[in-house]
Amino acid sequence: MSSILLSGPAVEPMALGEAKAYLRVEHGDDDLVIAALIAAARIHVEAQTRRALITQTWRIIRSCWPPEGRLSISPAPLQEIVAARVYDSVGTALALDTQAFVIDKASALVAFAPWSLPAPGRSFGGVELDVKAGYGDAGTDVPEPLRQAIRLLLAHWYENRGLTAGRAVAVSPASVSAMIAPYQVLSL
Repeated sequence: MSSILLSGPAVEPMALGEAKAYLRVEHGDDDLVIAALIAAARIHVEAQTRRALITQTWRIIRSCWPPEGRLSISPAPLQEIVAARVYDSVGTALALDTQAFVIDKASALVAFAPWSLPAPGRSFGGVELDVKAGYGDAGTDVPEPLRQAIRLLLAHWYENRGLTAGRAVAVSPASVSAMIAPYQVLSL
């Protein structure tokens, strides 16, 4: 299964002003650097937890419908299915009714009756689901421990931005790992 980002978040979980206040930076010389570090910290936390922090649209691609009628969606948390398609043997997309799917938002699962959906006609990438995932549209919708992890990463990277590559700067502080651990989506 592949997941492709279609549209990223419209905002970051932390505004530039909030980040500058946390870093105690009063000048505007480093605004671009700080904004880039906020985005990098969000992406790092999302990669470590397999979660979308701010609402994003993703395309989930499968070769076939799972026979058990359950599809685990990553990244979590799942908000809604925007579109569903199945491709025939010549590559023509057939739009499916999104009401044929039941969403379990808590576990990021999509349930459906596999016998009621048309089988894909091509052997690879025959099924596509476009989904919205994330905690919400504003930074304040993100759980506070994840926002604090972003703050700590931001401060760590900002304070150590002049060090050479290959040092321990690239490693996340242990406090960041501890804060995001309860939010990690695990593979079974």
